[in-house]
Amino acid sequence: MVLSLLFFFLQFLTDLRLFVGTLILAVLTDLLLFFILRKDVKGTFFYPILVLPFFFSLSFPFFYSLVPDRLISQIIITSLYAFGLYSLFLTQNIFAVSGIRTINLLRSARIVSFILTLLVLFFLFNFAFSLRQLYFMPPVIVFLVSLFMNFESLWSYSLNKSQAKEIFISSFVISFSLMQLAIVMILWPVNAAVYALFLTGIFYTYSGLVHAWLERRLFKGILWEYIWVGFISVLFLVVFSQWGV
Repeated sequence: MVLSLLFFFLQFLTDLRLFVGTLILAVLTDLLLFFILRKDVKGTFFYPILVLPFFFSLSFPFFYSLVPDRLISQIIITSLYAFGLYSLFLTQNIFAVSGIRTINLLRSARIVSFILTLLVLFFLFNFAFSLRQLYFMPPVIVFLVSLFMNFESLWSYSLNKSQAKEIFISSFVISFSLMQLAIVMILWPVNAAVYALFLTGIFYTYSGLVHAWLERRLFKGILWEYIWVGFISVLFLVVFSQWGV
């Protein structure tokens, strides 16, 4: 409730005040989550559970700055933020407990967390594309956000500190690949939504394949499932490109 009210009031700010307020909201989200889970995460490698909540609270105000400023829009997006944040805190709680003992809700928590990850990436990629007049910014934002989000997402499938190096390397390779695509996209004639959907789809493909690899279930059927998602993402980009317009 506290974070949702703060986010609602942030929607009335602009420019530097919005940027500072958004950072405060993101940091406060992590502080409150740590306060809630401090006993469960004591003595464990808990840092990745703070990544997604931070970027979740970071993405909503930035995305709202691209939305028409209306009261109904403020109410809808605040409700979406509140519901998503509540679900996110529940999943991070499950991850924290799973680091200590086995819990049956782990698979469901991974699914919810991955869906929220895709939503956050779409919002932040959309915002990054709105800054395309600053040519170096979109690729940098895509790389940094993808690196952190990939690490958190892949870690949630292992919850094992011993695999941190392997997960980081995989995250770096995926993020670097997305950054290369973002560099190409600077000159691609598409709007922000198409840009964000394409990169989110590619992220889903790359990250999903690594998830399957970490779970040792990268079978032929799974492989083709992700290949088709990547193909549809590319097809979507080509269809909605505005060459010569």
